[in-house]
Amino acid sequence: MEKNKKNTKVASSTITKKDDKNTPKAVFAFGPMNYILMGVGIVLLGLGYILLSGGGSDDPNVFNPAMFDNRRLVAAPIFIVLGLVVEICAIMFRPKDNNNQKTQEDNTEL
Repeated sequence: MEKNKKNTKVASSTITKKDDKNTPKAVFAFGPMNYILMGVGIVLLGLGYILLSGGGSDDPNVFNPAMFDNRRLVAAPIFIVLGLVVEICAIMFRPKDNNNQKTQEDNTEL
């Protein structure tokens, strides 16, 4: 039973950690690299949607074949899918940090 109580303490740990001076320091869910990857993903998504736009006709009785060119059928979906993949990677990316491992080990000792 004591093991269950110990695990409960670890699960309910706070989101602050102490640095070398024993002052509490906030721990964020994402690091700088995550935000950079998110920015790259948003740029790729925006570029894909810009490439996808246009090609319509002002007159509904006139057919515009530009609607079916390679830019809209090939390039734009590739950029959009790449943007989504980069966004997923940005969310899932977790850098290897020795300080983070030490903090987790300290929390498991509680």
